[in-house]
This record gives sequence, C-alpha cells and structure tokens, in this order.
Amino acid sequence: MNLRNPKIPFWNKKKVIITGHTGFKGSWLSYWLLQMGANIYGISLEPITSPNLFEELKLQQKINHHVTDITNQSLLEKLISDIQPDIIFHMAAQPLVIESYLEPLKTWETNVMGTFNLLNSLKFIKNKCVCICITTDKVYRNNDRENYFKETDPLGGHDPYSSSKAAAEIAIESFRSSFCGNSNFQKNNLLIASVRSGNVIGGGDWSDNRIIPDLIRSIISEKIITIRNPDSVRPWQHVLDPLSGYLKLAEKLFENNINLASSFNFGPNLDSNKKVLDLVHKAEEFWPVSWKIIESKQDFHEARFLGLNTDKAKDLINWEPRWDFDESVKRTFLWYKNYYLFSSETEKYCKEDLEHFLKS
Repeated sequence: MNLRNPKIPFWNKKKVIITGHTGFKGSWLSYWLLQMGANIYGISLEPITSPNLFEELKLQQKINHHVTDITNQSLLEKLISDIQPDIIFHMAAQPLVIESYLEPLKTWETNVMGTFNLLNSLKFIKNKCVCICITTDKVYRNNDRENYFKETDPLGGHDPYSSSKAAAEIAIESFRSSFCGNSNFQKNNLLIASVRSGNVIGGGDWSDNRIIPDLIRSIISEKIITIRNPDSVRPWQHVLDPLSGYLKLAEKLFENNINLASSFNFGPNLDSNKKVLDLVHKAEEFWPVSWKIIESKQDFHEARFLGLNTDKAKDLINWEPRWDFDESVKRTFLWYKNYYLFSSETEKYCKEDLEHFLKS
C-alpha cells in the first residue's frame, strides 16, 4: 500500500460535494472519487465545451448532478442543507484570464460572491464538514521577480481573474476566522482550507485559450498554432498531482487536524517550471505540431513568471508531486493521441493514467 495515496476506506460512502464538477479538474476529481466509492453531488453549470470530459466519462449517470449557478444563493443554501455533505471541493469559477477582461463583473460575481455564497451555506451543515476551496497560483502579488511564492506572501492580482481569486482568498480567511470555532458566532464542525495549484495539464481538457488544448486543436485541424509568449515561465503539472494534494488535505482535516485549516500550495517541483516554448518542444516529441512565434500584441497583462513553493504541503501533510515535467507532458499527449488516433475510449485512458499515477 502506497501511504501517499488517498485512503480508499476513508472515501467509501462519504458524501462529497464538488462545485464545478463539469469542468476539466472537476471531472477528473469526480472520476477518481467514484473509484473509491464516494457518493458525489455535483453543483455546476453545464459543460461549456464540446467535447468535454464530463460527458465523455458519462459522469451524469454516475453522480447526483445538479445544474446550479453558485451565484444563486437561496438555491445553493437549500442544496447544501439537504445534502449535509462530509466533504466539499469548491472548484466552480470563471477560470480564464482573457475572459476576465471581457467579463470582469461576471468574473468577480462568480469568483468572489459565488465563493462567499458557498461559505455562508456551510452554516446550514449540522455534521462535521471539511471544505477545500480551490483558487489559483495567480493569487499572489506578482512583480515578475522570479519568486517561488509561499502561502504567507502578499496577495494581489493585476487582471480581473487574479484579483478576484485573491479577493476570494481574503473572503475564505475572513469566514474561517469569524465563523469556525467555539464562540457565539462560530461552529466547531467546519474545517476550511484554500489550495493553490500550478498550470494543470492532462488529457480531457478542451478549454479555449489554454496552451495544451490549443496545441491539440492545431494538430487535429492541421493548422499552424501561433505562440505569443514563448518565454513566459509556468509551473506545469499533471492534473492528478494537485488533486492528490486536495484529497490528502481533506483526509487530514477530517481527522481533526485543525492546524491545517489554512492555505496550501500544490505545485510541481522547481525543475518543472518551464517556458511555454519548452512545453511546445516537449510536445513535439510525442506528436508533431506546426507552430510559429509572433510578437505579442495583446492588450492585457499576464505575468512572465509564476512559481510555487510547496514546502508547507511537504512538511505538514507529507505531499509532494510525483510526475515531473517530462512525464506530465508525455502522459497528456499520449492521452490525446490515443483518443484521436485510435478510439475515443475516454474512461480507459483516464483509468490507465490514474493507475499509473497511483503506482508512481
């Protein structure tokens, strides 16, 4: 038994809410939890891409699927009150930087007020409940000085997406301080943590304006992809790595380790912080892609360097990433290559990746 893996007996029959379960990460998490026997309740909008991993895995037939906008406070409160979950993974968000410039109000409403709606709904839970709120590596005040951010570093955010997620972090900390404990206003059955991961990749992501899906679309359509920011450095990691951290943290919190009710980084090892161009070159080893670099003329700001320090997760919950940059890119491109060139047996390829990861 690999002690770094989630404890299957712990998750068996647990009532788990996943907001944003129809998204890329939410679908992978739903699939993993199903393998461990969890009873999953999904709260999300419908999938926004076609194809999408949620439908490819036929998850709607395997979980309790609720199409609900987290900005609908009364409906969200009723659902959570009715379900009385043991664990919540809050992933629902407007997750794209470019979209946040086009729809800043929607981004803030979803990412900040949607999060606070969820937190306020926790007050209707009577049993012990752990809530893991997923934010982003972009919550830190980034001055492009090649810092590997620690959880104690100042929050910030230049673009509407990053700033909305930083504001969500402040809301999470405020709610935890105000309502989780033993005073008159507090409840001692709630344990809340926030988690910040790197740039996740993996099979089954068809989102717009993300480098891996864009590369796959260019390969399938036999078109040239344009690379606008080849020297931008990102903390690339396979989706299973941060998800393993979320699961492990939830287990530890549920075991009454209240000291873990805080923020955690779940990023890759430092040598997996690579340039966008490094990612393109590595992808070419597994599937030829036509690309060219063009001078960026974008009107919005994006950080040139993002990196996470994960010492806290390693020290406190014995978590560390398993797949390095090369393995993460390899597993990702082999997933898509199998899907498009052989057969769209999505569950088979997800199962193979998960089994390989658990043995790593």
